[in-house]
Amino acid sequence: MKDETYMLEAIKLAESNVYSGEGGPFGAVVVKNGKIVGLGRNKVTSSNDPTAHAEVVAIRDACRNLGTYSLEGCTIYSSCEPCPMCLSAIYWARISKLYYAASRFDAANAGFDDAYLYEQISLQSSERKLPAKTLLGDEAVKVFEEWIKSENKIPY
Repeated sequence: MKDETYMLEAIKLAESNVYSGEGGPFGAVVVKNGKIVGLGRNKVTSSNDPTAHAEVVAIRDACRNLGTYSLEGCTIYSSCEPCPMCLSAIYWARISKLYYAASRFDAANAGFDDAYLYEQISLQSSERKLPAKTLLGDEAVKVFEEWIKSENKIPY
C-alpha cells in the first residue's frame, strides 16, 4: 500500500466521527511493515476522556495489538497535524515517522485551536497560566533512587 492509501484510511476515520458524534473530526492509523496495526478516532466526548485523541487511541491500539510499549519502526498517519499532547505521545511511543494531512491552522479554523497550548509549553513553568508548585520533592526523588537500584525495572 502507498502512503496516500494509509492517509485516506485516517481521513475516513476522521470523517466517520463527523456523523457518529463520538468525538472530533480526527483519525489516525499506525502502520508497521506495510500492515495497519492500530486505528484511532477521536473519542474525547464519547468516552469523557480528554486524552482520547485519535493519535493516542491509535497508539494504544497498536501497542495492544503488537504486545509492546515501543512502536519503533512504525509510521503514524494522522488526518491532522498532532496537538502537543499527541506529538509527545508519538515521541514517547518511539514511532519512526509521522505523516499528517490538515495543518493545526486548518484545525483552528474548525474550532480546534492549540495555539494556547503551544504558547504555554514554550514558557518556563513559573510563567504559565496554570499555577504549579513543587511539593515533597525530596520524597519523590527517593522513589527515583529506588528505581535506579531496582533489578526488576524495565527501562524505557
